[in-house]
Amino acid sequence: MDGQSDVDSREELDEVEPMSKSRRRGRGRGPAKPQTVPPTRPGRSKAASEEQSVNVPTLEGSSNLQQEASRQDSPVHESRETQRKPGITPNDMLTAVFAVKTAMVTVVDEWLDSYKQDREEGLRVLINFIVKCCGCQGVVTKRMLDNKDYATIISSLTKSFKGVSEKYPLCSTEAKGKRFNKNLCEFVTVLVRSCENNLLYDDNLFSVLLALLTSMSDSQVRAFRHTSTLLAMKLMTGIVDASVKVSARLQTITRHFENEINKPVQHQDFTRLEDLQNTITQLKDNLEELTAMTNSTFNGVFANRYCDTVPEIRAICIQELGTWVMHNPGCFLGEQYLKYMGWLLSDKAGSVRLQCVLILQDLYQKNDFIGHLEMFTSRFKDRILCMTLDVELAVGVEIMKLLLLIYQQTEEGLTDAECVHLYSLVFAKDRRLAAGAGTIIYNMWKQKVEKQKGRADQDDTMVFFQFLVTFYMKSELHEHGSYLVDSLWGVPELRDWNTMTSLLLQEPGLQYEEEGALIELMICAIRRAAEAKPPAGREEGKKVLSKNDKENQVRDRMRITNHFIPVLPQLLAKYSADAKYVSRLLNVPLYFNLKTYSTNGQLDRYLDLLLEPVCGIVVKHTEASVLDACASLFSSLCSEQYTFNARSKTAISCLLDNLTDRFNPLVRKVLEGTADEDELYGAATALTKMAGLSRSFNITGLQLLEPCLQLLKKGVKSADMNKQLMVAALHTAASHLFWIKSSPAVMQPLQVKRSLKSFYKVSERCLSSDQAEIRNKAFEVLCDLLVLYSGYVVRTQVDLKMLSCSCPETLQIEMSGFLVDFIFTAPEDDEHADESEELKLAAVERKRNQLAGYCKLILFGVLDLKAAADVLKYYDKFYSDFGDIIKLFLNKTKLIDPVESAKTVGLCLQQLFTELNPTENTGKEFNEIKEVAKRHAVSLGVNLQPIQEQVQALLKQGIPFAFHDIQEVEGGTQPPKLLFLEILSEFSSKVLCKNRTHIIAVLNAKCSKTALSWPSVRMYHCSLNTSISSPRQTKSKRPTIPEPGAPVPASGSEGNVTFPSMENVDGSEGGAYSSPLPSNLGEPDLCSTVSHTEPTNLLGLDEEDGNIFEPETEESKMRNVTQRPQCDSNLKSNSAADLTWLSVIEEEEEVERCVMEDLFDFEEGNDFEDEDLEEGNTSDSENMQSP
Repeated sequence: MDGQSDVDSREELDEVEPMSKSRRRGRGRGPAKPQTVPPTRPGRSKAASEEQSVNVPTLEGSSNLQQEASRQDSPVHESRETQRKPGITPNDMLTAVFAVKTAMVTVVDEWLDSYKQDREEGLRVLINFIVKCCGCQGVVTKRMLDNKDYATIISSLTKSFKGVSEKYPLCSTEAKGKRFNKNLCEFVTVLVRSCENNLLYDDNLFSVLLALLTSMSDSQVRAFRHTSTLLAMKLMTGIVDASVKVSARLQTITRHFENEINKPVQHQDFTRLEDLQNTITQLKDNLEELTAMTNSTFNGVFANRYCDTVPEIRAICIQELGTWVMHNPGCFLGEQYLKYMGWLLSDKAGSVRLQCVLILQDLYQKNDFIGHLEMFTSRFKDRILCMTLDVELAVGVEIMKLLLLIYQQTEEGLTDAECVHLYSLVFAKDRRLAAGAGTIIYNMWKQKVEKQKGRADQDDTMVFFQFLVTFYMKSELHEHGSYLVDSLWGVPELRDWNTMTSLLLQEPGLQYEEEGALIELMICAIRRAAEAKPPAGREEGKKVLSKNDKENQVRDRMRITNHFIPVLPQLLAKYSADAKYVSRLLNVPLYFNLKTYSTNGQLDRYLDLLLEPVCGIVVKHTEASVLDACASLFSSLCSEQYTFNARSKTAISCLLDNLTDRFNPLVRKVLEGTADEDELYGAATALTKMAGLSRSFNITGLQLLEPCLQLLKKGVKSADMNKQLMVAALHTAASHLFWIKSSPAVMQPLQVKRSLKSFYKVSERCLSSDQAEIRNKAFEVLCDLLVLYSGYVVRTQVDLKMLSCSCPETLQIEMSGFLVDFIFTAPEDDEHADESEELKLAAVERKRNQLAGYCKLILFGVLDLKAAADVLKYYDKFYSDFGDIIKLFLNKTKLIDPVESAKTVGLCLQQLFTELNPTENTGKEFNEIKEVAKRHAVSLGVNLQPIQEQVQALLKQGIPFAFHDIQEVEGGTQPPKLLFLEILSEFSSKVLCKNRTHIIAVLNAKCSKTALSWPSVRMYHCSLNTSISSPRQTKSKRPTIPEPGAPVPASGSEGNVTFPSMENVDGSEGGAYSSPLPSNLGEPDLCSTVSHTEPTNLLGLDEEDGNIFEPETEESKMRNVTQRPQCDSNLKSNSAADLTWLSVIEEEEEVERCVMEDLFDFEEGNDFEDEDLEEGNTSDSENMQSP
């Protein structure tokens, strides 16, 4: 029905004004004679009918052609015409565009019927519809349209906005606004398609419409500019499509004409030749007119708006340009049009850059376009490569897809130097970006694999793994193999477990470093397949696995299990001597479906083949990584959920029995002092292995506690005790005490408490050992044991209360000393200062664990809360290494006891001040203490009401400390100890005004008359008096702004500016004002740019129109589009873009308010900074402007 209605409308319009076949472009045409205007409804004028809002449009379909003809032949035709209802109104059309479901063909046909009856009235209805689409309530009258002074029309319409131009339909982000955008574009498309055979070549419709839209696109009102640009670009798209159809038809008719004229003269049909010639002439005229409209629209709208200040307008322009190139490549696939895409790759808005990249992807997918894109590729390839690091991740991801197309489609592709830029991106945090880089690299490797197919001794998969191993080794990021695997997870070769293990087992095989890289990548691939989730840092929220993903996970895990159960014993046997490789291979069974050992009879025998090499590895190695891996594997195999756990427990028991039988005779000799070096080493290695396995196996039955305590007592007495044996004894004794608490059958409370006290004594001695390994291990196991036997849980539970053993005071002192001497140490004083960077990082990680263990003692009540002062006083100095731990610890102490926590903060400040040298109380160290106080003050938060008790407790504790035992210095100077008041002043801002009087009373009670004149006392008194001592002054309309260079009256602390009657400005009580007013400079209602100018440049305000018009400058005129900008390949951020920025208009009070803000910032030493127009500016803004 819609299509039939479309045809009927076009045929009826042909009857009104048939086109002349011999018409030429440029020939004068008279205006069409208007038809009889149908009468309006009774009692209702046309203007009233247009201005009145209609909620539901009355859309009547076009009449049938036969019915129309019969009506015209009827003798009562004229009477029916006089009774015809008025045509569609602008409100009807607007309502239809806003509707959820609307047949746009019906709406267009309805308007075409109205236009057929009265062209001038129909054109005015369409123009008023466009005005209403802009959100404007103005109406274009017949007189305004007859003058064709579009500048006057737009000026008149601008005044009808009434300051609300920022709210127009196209700017809405709701579903209604998106629907409006879609329907409006569809309306324009249907309109052009309906008129492409007749009215498209009429001077009365599209010429007027395009002229009006061109003028509106130059308006300073954003609503006009945005809406008109969209309509003009969509109209041009329809015109381009029409020109493509005309060109195709012209080629067909020309071919027929040539075929006819090539016939012999006697066979030629001269009538047909004449008709073909006339048709060709007409089509050429039509094509010339369409080309003229295209050029005028491009130069009048696109050339000005592609660099508009509104990103949405720039995105519309570049999106439609891509449509023109795709639909008519013969005309638009040239350098003079493609250059705009290259320039907008440097746009400061991410949405515009993304739109350019998406268009370029479509172009590079067309094989026919590649030849025309060679110059563009060579010119903008550097810029495209730089965009891989775009701050907008969506842009970077799409750039990867574009680079892959460039590599695959173009002859040059990407050079090796250009590919180096992409290699590191496989380790990027964003998974989509890394996967894009991995796809490009995989295609490069695949191309190299194709070149090496001639070798008969290797298949494609082996060659791929060799390239993968080489790349991983050259990347020098050997700790991030999981990220490389995740980037290439879409590659099927990564799941080829058979090829991986074949490369590792073949002889001669890979080199030593290559084997290590392949093992690491294989373990990462196994973990990725078994867990079905990306590595840490690449998770995209809490993603729940779908049913398909879970099925793939189960399938991959079964494939891993079935393949590695027979192969893993061979790999362990080959690499059993290498601690680094075997520790990684021991993690493979953790990803098995271990039930397969009991359910699959063919694989059952491989369990014993696995346990045998694992036990052999324990016998060979003493490295902690190997023993931890073996302990984890034994823990999994001994789980009660498996039926074969008895076989695993038997193997482990035999292993521990052998180690115990070897250790017992050796330890006797060690205790007797008759052991030689070999026996001493044997005892140390045996005990180290049992300590490593004690992590997952209960060793209380081995009776190792007493021998270990004797070894520790002997070791602390003699300085030549073996370091490895001492560390192993500490670990084993602590493990025994851990396990004994979970074994009620063997637990004897008195004996346990006696053993604990003995262990505490020897561990306390170990904390002062010269051997770093011994004291570190002693500190770590003490933190765990004290929590286990001295924390809240043991003291509050009846059945465990008998095991409670408090921490000795001497041990607390030693642990506090360890904290200061070996954790909070300067880098130059650290024992690892001369070691490599890797060892330094490992040392920092160990210190973080030790600090966390000490903080845990305080939180669990083992140590008093005052012990936290030893931690809090290093908050600022070691913030880079331990700041997150100390901050979390401080928050936890506030939850336990807020007041006591505040007193602890004050205690740590007192300790720091006491440690100061009296001669350096105003130097660097004093400023560091103030920074610590400032950081603790900030940690209290901005909500002052809940923290008043805490702050008052801190100040009441600190003020007596400052005045305690002070002695007056000769010459009337203040005692050095009173400088502590300056430290306390950092907390004055956290005291509410109503509570400051009480703090001042406490201060005055401690001060003598002489002390009130001392600088520190006056400064602290002033910091508390800032907001309560300033008298109210007479109210005025706005605060007085001092003249430049005039002295600023001081009030309270230094740097504060006092203005009278401040309550009229910000609602405060008046008095001192110490911070700048918040800037509320916003974008004006009717303006084409975003505010970026300083207040002193706010000129050109029109008194009549207020905030509607903006001053025009020479820079706001149309640029010469034939010039091109210089494209820089570097991603340089520049907030002051060289675009055509218009001035921002503000009211007079806003101007004065901005000046006042600028003055405040100047007085407080803050430089005034302009805000950026757009967020996320990382591209070359200067490339946007043509030179």
